[in-house]
Amino acid sequence: MESLKRPVILILGAGAVGLSLAGKLESVATVYAACRPVHAGAIRERGVVMDGVWGNGTVEGIGCVAGSEEAPPAVDFFIITAKGTDTRAICEEYAALIRGRPVASLQNGIGNEEVIARYTGTVIGGTVTTNFSVLGPGHVRVLSESAPMRLGIWSGGGGDALNRLIGIIQSAGIPVEANNDIRSEKWGKALLNIAVNPICALLRSPVRVAADAGIRETVAGLIRETFAVAGAEGIRLPWATADDYLDYLFSVQVPDFAEVYPSMYYDLRQGRRTEIDLLNGYIACLGERHGIETPHNRCIAGLVRYAEAHPETR
Repeated sequence: MESLKRPVILILGAGAVGLSLAGKLESVATVYAACRPVHAGAIRERGVVMDGVWGNGTVEGIGCVAGSEEAPPAVDFFIITAKGTDTRAICEEYAALIRGRPVASLQNGIGNEEVIARYTGTVIGGTVTTNFSVLGPGHVRVLSESAPMRLGIWSGGGGDALNRLIGIIQSAGIPVEANNDIRSEKWGKALLNIAVNPICALLRSPVRVAADAGIRETVAGLIRETFAVAGAEGIRLPWATADDYLDYLFSVQVPDFAEVYPSMYYDLRQGRRTEIDLLNGYIACLGERHGIETPHNRCIAGLVRYAEAHPETR
């Protein structure tokens, strides 16, 4: 009888990724989402509206919570989909609930899992290469799916929890794979964000600007420093050398995302904190720890922090 019980999942920091995930998982789990009031009000009134490759329609039955005091008492899995700038605050607020429970991170950047590991034992790292967007209150679109979601144990063991979570996600119709080296996976995905996000944000340009002849040298410097730091950290990246990745970046990734403005661009334009300290700032910090010079990453991180502190006046 226990095997027939629907798992309980609480998604923390539910924006475009979290609400899309909630809408998709509702068919196989009891799902709660901690989201902003503007989304919560719409979801309570008529459910989550979904468009795109994950289905079209309205999904009812998703519970919205405003804080830890409204969380259900017995949660099987916590999934954090918030921006990395909010990870510590979320873990502090839900500390009593996540302690001893498996927590998965589907967040951009590197460093979130280390924060989460201070609050619970089993931490599951994950990557999701899917185009999510918010169209309005409680209304999301999943435009495209570039690769399966990948999940792996980051710390604390918990192989059974990982397998169970993968089974739940698969049963909801989401492509997902286990990854035995999730650190490599997370760093590999972060390379594109390190290379182009801050440059696009600072120059107010889409991703194609990274291929400009005057910008390529800076991009190459960011990536070569990142590979040096990754090597010192014992991270085995999917590309053997920085030049191998740069070939892939300029021949595949930049053309594929040429007209896309990364989220950091919108963060700066709208006066929000960026995830720079989980990208280039993180590389600079680790470089200092290992005695590796990272002038390109340090400079870019400093420029983005300055832009954050001096928002435009309209």
